[in-house]
Amino acid sequence: MRIILYIGRRILFLIPQVLLISFITFALVRLLPGNPARMSLGPLAPESAIEAYNVKMHYNLPIPEQYWIWLKGIFTDFDLGESWVNGSMVIDDMIQRIPVTLEVMILALILVAIVLVPLAIITAAKTKNKIVVFFQNITFGYGMLAGALPDFLLGLLMIFIFFTNLGIMPGPEGRLGILEFEPPFVTGSILLDSIFDGDWELFWSGAWHLAMPVFTLAFVYGAPIFKMLRSQMEGALQAEYTTYGEAIGLRSRTIFIRAARVASGPTLVITGVVVMFLLGGAVLVETVFNLSGLGQYAVQAIVTADYAPIVAFVSFAAIFTMLVYLAVDLAHFAMDPRIKIGGSDT
Repeated sequence: MRIILYIGRRILFLIPQVLLISFITFALVRLLPGNPARMSLGPLAPESAIEAYNVKMHYNLPIPEQYWIWLKGIFTDFDLGESWVNGSMVIDDMIQRIPVTLEVMILALILVAIVLVPLAIITAAKTKNKIVVFFQNITFGYGMLAGALPDFLLGLLMIFIFFTNLGIMPGPEGRLGILEFEPPFVTGSILLDSIFDGDWELFWSGAWHLAMPVFTLAFVYGAPIFKMLRSQMEGALQAEYTTYGEAIGLRSRTIFIRAARVASGPTLVITGVVVMFLLGGAVLVETVFNLSGLGQYAVQAIVTADYAPIVAFVSFAAIFTMLVYLAVDLAHFAMDPRIKIGGSDT
């Protein structure tokens, strides 16, 4: 019950935060230079058409009134506005593009969990084993390199090497080949929808096209998780309780498991932060690899001063960020019995 009350309290705080963020974004984008009516109708449109467009889109009203109309549209019809560039409803664009971004982010996190997390745990041990020492040196170099390498630059390098020169990977043509069609929309994930449709050839094509963008995100944004986990594991393995466990004859496996549990708390926190950076990194990576995701959508909206998609993207990012932090707090609470939630125990 205390956890439920804690979640409810956090969600109540989330609502005014999202409203404030959306209003600030709503106001700032309308202060950008340029006239959206003129950009939408063209430079030769008569003034009467410009005025009619402004009235239709409520651009002639004060910003607080525009925001109130936009907010009412969300709560009554779930209407996030219309993109003047695409001529489509923003809510439809978001439904199509959010799964693309989430798919790339989730696959990148899975790759980090499968490869970097075990490496961090193994290389944290003090040993003279040549194989472990070799991986310690390699991963140290990786940590230094990944922290200084921009994600878009790594993506461009991978395209240049593996597509342009070697020709072994698909180019920046999206999630599928040029002559391939997406499966029927179920979840928006090209991999899951291919499985639901029973088209395994399309599944492997989608996986092959996602390999480079997923690796790019995992390589760059997995470094903080790797370095934090390795550092925490090294500290836990050198702590007094580890020395005591060794002295009383505990097995090495038991000591490692207990050290990993201690190290998991701070690592979980940094993982939540990395997820936020992943959302920002997807903006550039999706543009480099031509993925029709939320990041590419946001970049196009900013370049063209498309008001509605910009506000929708920032509002989604705010909600997504707060929900991720809530999930991290709850997971931290479940993993660490010393943490209590609610009342004077907080």
